[in-house]
Amino acid sequence: MTRTITPRLRTLVLLLLAVTGALFAGAAPASAHAALTGSDPAQGVVVDRAPTQISLTFSEQVALGDGSLRVLDPKGKPVQSGKPANVSGTTYAVRLHAGLADGTYTVAYQVVSADSHPVAGAYTFSIGAPSRTVVSDTGAGAGGGAVGGLYSFGRYLSYAGFIVLVGGAAFVLACWRQGAGVRALQRLVVGGWLTLTAATLGLLLLRGSYTSSGKLGDVFDLDLLGQVLQTKTGAALVSRLLLLAAAALFVAVLFGAYARREEEEEEGSAEEAAAERRDLGFGLAIGGIVVAAGLAASWAMAEHASTGLQPGIAMPVDIVHLLAVACWFGGLTALLVALYRAPADTPLGTDAVRRFSRLAFASVLALVATGVYQSWRQLGSWSAFTDTRYGQLLLVKLGLVAVMVGLAWISRRWTGRLAEQGTAEAEAGSEATTDAPQAGARERTPLATTPGTERADIPEQASVSVPVPAGTATAGQAGKGEASAGAAPSADADPGRAAQLARQRDAIDTARRKRLRDADPNRSGLRRSVLAEAAVAVVLLAVTTALTQTEPGRTEQEARAASAPAASSPADTSGALTLDMPFDTGGKNGKGLVRIDLDPARVGTNEMHLYVQRPDGRPYDIPEVKVALTLKAKKIGPLPVAPEHITTGHWASSGVQVPMAGDWEVAVTVRTSDIDQVTVSKNAQIG
Repeated sequence: MTRTITPRLRTLVLLLLAVTGALFAGAAPASAHAALTGSDPAQGVVVDRAPTQISLTFSEQVALGDGSLRVLDPKGKPVQSGKPANVSGTTYAVRLHAGLADGTYTVAYQVVSADSHPVAGAYTFSIGAPSRTVVSDTGAGAGGGAVGGLYSFGRYLSYAGFIVLVGGAAFVLACWRQGAGVRALQRLVVGGWLTLTAATLGLLLLRGSYTSSGKLGDVFDLDLLGQVLQTKTGAALVSRLLLLAAAALFVAVLFGAYARREEEEEEGSAEEAAAERRDLGFGLAIGGIVVAAGLAASWAMAEHASTGLQPGIAMPVDIVHLLAVACWFGGLTALLVALYRAPADTPLGTDAVRRFSRLAFASVLALVATGVYQSWRQLGSWSAFTDTRYGQLLLVKLGLVAVMVGLAWISRRWTGRLAEQGTAEAEAGSEATTDAPQAGARERTPLATTPGTERADIPEQASVSVPVPAGTATAGQAGKGEASAGAAPSADADPGRAAQLARQRDAIDTARRKRLRDADPNRSGLRRSVLAEAAVAVVLLAVTTALTQTEPGRTEQEARAASAPAASSPADTSGALTLDMPFDTGGKNGKGLVRIDLDPARVGTNEMHLYVQRPDGRPYDIPEVKVALTLKAKKIGPLPVAPEHITTGHWASSGVQVPMAGDWEVAVTVRTSDIDQVTVSKNAQIG
C-alpha cells in the first residue's frame, strides 16, 4: 500500500527540515576549547620597567567583554586603560596607565570560549621587585557560585527533558502503539516537553550572568540578555525553543489523532482505521525524527562538538549520540512507567518489551561507535584518561554504562521468561478452546495463569452481590438490600441499574486482572531490573552533564605543554631555573603541581618564586609550603627558605643565598591539611 501524508503533516515536515538545515548552516566550526597558552609579561616575572600593555594568547579565538581583561595594582585598584582588543590571531591586549609604581600586579581574565564555556583565571608579575598585594579575589565569578550551580542544574534538566520527550515518543511509536492512549505515558512525554522548555528559558536568562558577573541580580538584566541573543549559544537556545513549538504539535497529534485511530481500530472499523493509522504513524515518524535531530543539533552546534578537530564530522556524530541516549534512557523510563502504571485493560505485552529490547540494543551499538570517536577526539592519548579531569569523568561514565548494560542483560532474561510464559498460556488457551462444550454450555474464564498458581475457572455470569439503588428494586426484590449482578435483567428492568451492574462487573474484573498481573514473579523481576537501570541512568546523566562543562583532556594537555617550561634545566640565557614537581599528599584535594623559579640561579643572591597549582592548572592556596636547598656532595644544608605568600597560589622569597656551585637538591614540603603533608624534590645545577 502506498503511504500518503496529509497536507498539514507534509507542510510540518518541510518546515522542520528547513529549520534543521538553517541550524547546521549557522554552525560555524571553531578550533578548540580555549586555554591560556601565553602572556606578556609572563607569569611571575620581574620586569625593570613598567609595560605599556598586557597581552594574553589563547589556544583559540575567544569572546571578550569590556571587563574581560583587568590589571590590578598591589592595592587592588585597576590600572588598565580602555577596552581589550584582538591584536593578532588569538592574542588579546589591554593598555595600561603610564607611570606605574614598583610592586606586584595581578592580571585577571574572563572570556568565553567558542564551545560556550566561560574561561577565567589570574596570574601575577612584578615591576622592579615583588611586593605584598591585597588582591586575593580577582572577582572572576563566571561559571561559579549560585548562578553556576543553577546553570548546571538547568543543563541537567534540559538533557533529562530531551531524553524523556524523545525516548517516550519513540517508545510509543516503535514499541507500543497502544501506549498512545495510556494516560501515564501521555503525562510522562508532556512532562518531558515542559521540563525541556522551562530549562531552556532558564538557561537563556542565566546565560548572561553565567558568563560575566556570576551575580543572581543580573539574571533579569535585559542588556545582558540582548548580548546573549547575539552569541552562538543564544541562537542555539532560541532555535531550541522554536523546535519545541513544533514538538508540541507533534505530541498533540501523537496523543490525539493517532491515539483515536488506535482505539477505532480496536473497536471495529479495522481495515480503514488501520490504513489511516499507518499513514499517520509514518508521518509522525518522519516528523519526529526531524524534530528530535533538530533539538539534538541545538546542543551540537554550540558545545564541544562545534570546536576542535573535525567539527564537520563531530556535530553529526554528536547528534546521533544524543538520539541514541534518548532512545535508550527515555525508552527505559517509558517502559518503567508502563510496567507500573499501565491500566489492566491495556496491558503491556511481551511483544512491546521485545521491541524495546531491540531498540535499546541498536542504541547501545550507536553509543559505542559514536562514543569511541568522541573519546579519541576529546582525549587524544591514553594518558589523558588518568591525567585530566575530563578523562577521569569519562572513566566513571564508562563504568556506569557497563553497569547499565549488565542490568539490561538481566532485563532481557526476564523478558525471555515472560515470552515463554505467554507462549505456554496461548497453547493452554488453544487446547481449552478445542475442548470447550457445545452451545448451551457456559463459557469459562481463566482466573490465574501465573506460575505456582492453580488455574481456576468460574462461569462468566458468576453471581456478584451488589447494593440495589433506591427505587429500582422489582416487586420480588422489594425489601431486600441486594440483587444478583449476574442475573440477566428483565425486559422492564431499569436501564440505569443494568448499567451500574455492568460497571461494577468491569471494575471487579479489572481489579482481579491487575492483582494477578502484579503477582506474576516474572513481571516483578522485570520491574526491579528496569527500575535499577533507571536509577543508574539518573547518575549517568549527571556525569554526562558534568562532562559537557569540563575542558577536554586533549586541550588541557596541550595547554600544559604550551605553558610549561623545560624542567630541571636553565630556562633562558639569563640563567633562570624552573623546576616542576608534581605532589600528592594522599588526602582530599591532595594532588597538584609545585613550580619553582630561581633567578638568576647562580652563586650569591637569588630570587625565588614558588607557584602551587591544582591538576587543572588553577592556582591553589595551601596552608603551608617550605623549601630547603642541599648540596650533598659538599655536605652543605639543608638550607631553609621561608617564602612569603604573595597572592593565590604564589609565594616569593628574595635574598636566597647559594654559597657555591654544584648539583643542588631542591626539596619542597607541601601541606594541604592539618594531617596531609608530603615532601618532593629535584636536583638542579646551580651556579
